[in-house]
Formats: sequence, structure tokens, C-alpha cells
Amino acid sequence: MPSEFAIGLGLLFMATLVWPRHGLAARWRQAQELARRTRREDALKHILKCEANGRVATLDSIAGVLQITTSAAARLLEELEAGALLTFEGGRLRLRSAGRELGLHIVRAHRLWESYLAEQTGVAEGEWHHRAERQEHLLTPQEADALAARLGHPTRDPHGDAIPKANGSLEGEQGRTLNSVDPDTPAVITHIEDEPDTVYRQLMATGLRPGMRAFVIDKSPTRIRFWADGNEHVLAPVLAENVSIDLLPDFRTEELIEEEFLSGLQPGVPARVIGLSPACRGPERRRLLDLGFVPGTRVEVEMVSPGGDPTAYRVRGTVVALRREQANLIRVSSRDVPDR
Repeated sequence: MPSEFAIGLGLLFMATLVWPRHGLAARWRQAQELARRTRREDALKHILKCEANGRVATLDSIAGVLQITTSAAARLLEELEAGALLTFEGGRLRLRSAGRELGLHIVRAHRLWESYLAEQTGVAEGEWHHRAERQEHLLTPQEADALAARLGHPTRDPHGDAIPKANGSLEGEQGRTLNSVDPDTPAVITHIEDEPDTVYRQLMATGLRPGMRAFVIDKSPTRIRFWADGNEHVLAPVLAENVSIDLLPDFRTEELIEEEFLSGLQPGVPARVIGLSPACRGPERRRLLDLGFVPGTRVEVEMVSPGGDPTAYRVRGTVVALRREQANLIRVSSRDVPDR
């Protein structure tokens, strides 16, 4: 009996190991193939982004982005050339139509998935990029189209990057950065670079988001001090280089300073909701809108806690308690306040 049991156990182990589709060996092969495909697609994505931004992709740049040796990168490029995905015309890497189409799909899938995580889930912002890096290789073009339709066909992802159309082209990154703007020049943040990860996490910690209005207060070789959505910030120039902006010629810096946020509202002073900050996204945005913080609504301080945070506000006949960081996401005006 023990020998029969041992034989049965051995057969079960062998079946688990070599089962054609679900055995351990099959799963290992599938994982290896996915890893190889991911490297190929990441290389195409890198070359496509370089093309869109007027840069030249090189063997070293591909090795650096993929974190592989230059020898491994050379073998990868040979594989892509053999697959008719790229060429070495004139000594430069150039995508063929099939390679460009695949690279564009990967970029599109990534930015759509980031938009999905930001708008329809409670996933922390610091996880959006990493999760999209994995999911971009799993979405089919048909699934990407369905996701775009579900999201209402967004044109930009949460970081301000353009989401290309399925058969379109990749838009280059914004050229003007926070470093380049002169002091006292109103601007709007259009893009927060999400690579490399160490830089992105530092920018994320400041609370900066695309859509925020800002202006530089002063700058030096070691720091840039600027105003954005009611708060003063300080960044090192190397970090500010990763924040893209557009100028706002119709605004004055005084107007930006005078912008009011619910967090600064004083007891006994009613205000009118102007809207929510671009920093407010996903479930939190929907919650604040559901609570009644919609444009035109009257709001006033009902009670301040002994510690000063949270504060209770009266809005649409209901008392709502908000933390200061939440109240700082709501733009208000103390002018032209509607009656109760």
C-alpha cells in the first residue's frame, strides 16, 4: 500500500509539473515568453517616444530604460529587426509601420489604464504608473478601445500626457518647463513627468497636479519658489524641470494669490463654490460632488474642532466635516454668494 501511495503521489507530481497548459513547466514557459515580449514592446515604446520628442534612441538608451546590458540590448534589437519591426536606416534606429503600431498601442494602453486607476478605483496615486506598466502588455487593442469608451474617450492621462488614438500618432511632450518661466508670470501646470520613479514620488508628495494655476515667486541655482493653487512650494531645479507649463497671458499674479479655497474660509463668512481642484480625482472627487460641493452652491463654516481640523461646513442644508487637506481641494469665492 505505501508503495502504491508513493507511486500515485509521484504521478500526481509529474502531472502537475508537465501538464501541457497548466503545469508548472508550462507556466514557467508562459512567464518567460511574457518577459521576452515585454522587453520587445518596451523597446518599441522607448524608440517611439524618442521619435515623438525629437530625440534619437540608441543602444545605450535602450539598455538603460530596460535595465539590461548593452549586449542584451543589441540582441533584442537584432530580434526586432528580424521581425520587421524596425530598421537601422542611415545608422539610426527607425520603426517600421508594424513596430510603430505596436509601440503606439502600448503607450495608449498604459495611459488609458492610468486614467482608469485614477478615475474609477481607490488605488493610491503612487501605484498608478507601476500597475499600468504591467497591464499595458496584457490589454489587446480591442480591450483598449473598450476601456477608452468606458472612460468617455479621455484625451489626457492623470499626468497630463496625451492619450493617442488607436490609429493616430504620438504627441510630443510639452517643451516649456517650470524652470524656464520668469518670476511673476501666471502659468498653468500641464504635465507632471512620472519617470524616473524617484523624481515622480518627490513631485507627487508636493501635491502638484496638471490643471493647477501657478507662478514663480523667485528662483536661484539651487531652488525655485513658486505659488500653486493657494500654496507656496519649493523645488530643486532638477525636479522643476519635470513640471511642464503653459503661460496664462490673460491672468495676473494678484488674481492667483486672491484665489480662495474652502480651507481658508472663516466662520461667519459665506462663500460660493467655484469648483474642485484638478488635484481632486476619482472616488474623492465623486464623494465631494455627491456631498453637494458643486459650482454655485452656498457653503459656510458651521463649526471648527478644538484642534482646528477637521472643520464642519454647512452645504445644501447638511453639515459635512472635512479635513483641511480635503477642504483645500475646493475653490470658493466670497463674492456673489447666493441666498440660503
